[in-house]
Amino acid sequence: MDAEEDSFIRLPSPGSLEDGFPEVTPEQVQQQIECCKELCSALEQEHVKLQMAKEAVEQKTRELRKEGELLHKSIEQQMSLNRDEDRSCQVGIFLAKDEMNRLRQEKQVLKKELEEVKKRVLWEDPVMMLPALPEKKMVFKGLVTNKDNMNKLMLTPLIRYPLLGGSALITFEKAEVAQRIIEVKEHVVELSYGEDVEELDRCRVRVQAAPVDILLPSALEIGLTRSSRSILVSDLPSLAVPEEALLDKLELFFSKTKNGGGEVESREFLDDSGQVVLTFAEDGVAEPLIARGHIQVLIGKGRYELKISPCVSGDITNLQFQPSRCPRTVLLSGIPDVLGEEPMRDALEIHFQKASRGGGEVDALAYVPVGQHGVAVFTEDAD
Repeated sequence: MDAEEDSFIRLPSPGSLEDGFPEVTPEQVQQQIECCKELCSALEQEHVKLQMAKEAVEQKTRELRKEGELLHKSIEQQMSLNRDEDRSCQVGIFLAKDEMNRLRQEKQVLKKELEEVKKRVLWEDPVMMLPALPEKKMVFKGLVTNKDNMNKLMLTPLIRYPLLGGSALITFEKAEVAQRIIEVKEHVVELSYGEDVEELDRCRVRVQAAPVDILLPSALEIGLTRSSRSILVSDLPSLAVPEEALLDKLELFFSKTKNGGGEVESREFLDDSGQVVLTFAEDGVAEPLIARGHIQVLIGKGRYELKISPCVSGDITNLQFQPSRCPRTVLLSGIPDVLGEEPMRDALEIHFQKASRGGGEVDALAYVPVGQHGVAVFTEDAD
């Protein structure tokens, strides 16, 4: 309230002099006026400042409102883009699922086609035939001559060659005869023989001659593993005893601890070698027996000395092949089904053993009629 009091000048009311109030001089009035002027100037300056502050606040408010509108518009645009992207992603996911289902179906179709191709090629390509051949257990019965040859193994090839229907394999005694037949490529085989057969009644067929290419092993690596629980029993006597009875006697003998044996877990008779593999249930039984080398066993009414060796199993770790051409064998194809199997075989052999037709002495001939399949076995040529 002091400011309000300073803003006004008290003037003596009529009769104030009479009431005892002091008299106001012109100088005092002038001073009061100057004070009022200064106060008014200060108020005007303060008003200008407030006005400027108000305008600044209003300007800031307008800017913030404009930024808010822009931000709101940007948010709406972003939300619209997000909605579009979400719809696009949903469409992409749907298309991807549809493509995945299509590829899965195509995979199933291709898998079935591949199986059909494998079945069809199995008889047409000898290379594809190899994995389908049955496995055969082998026992090495070679002779080690010296220490330098201990890691060498002689292989005797036994090649199975698929033979399609309507084809034949003919082996000549001489390689040059086979070469002549192959060079001609196409041959006309006479099926009707005899001087009294007229020309119109004669029957002829055309066959194609081709070389026989097979795959022979060129490199072989075998990984050997020695069993810690198994022994190989050999030098078994040739007795009129069934295999099961012989296995029972060996198991009974080697199951007794007094004979140096133990509990027998399994036994196996190797037909291709006439030896027996015994596997014990625990470790430490096979090694002492192998160290003995030989042991006498009571079989029937006699006592026989059997040899005990370590049991070594081998797995092929690397097998490489190289193509090889049979020099004396020719593949005949395109043979129609017009004669029985034996008459056709005879007709082919008669034709190709004639020197006048480029043939020669036939060593072997195998014929497979149309609609059938066969497998020819090639062995090492002794010549």
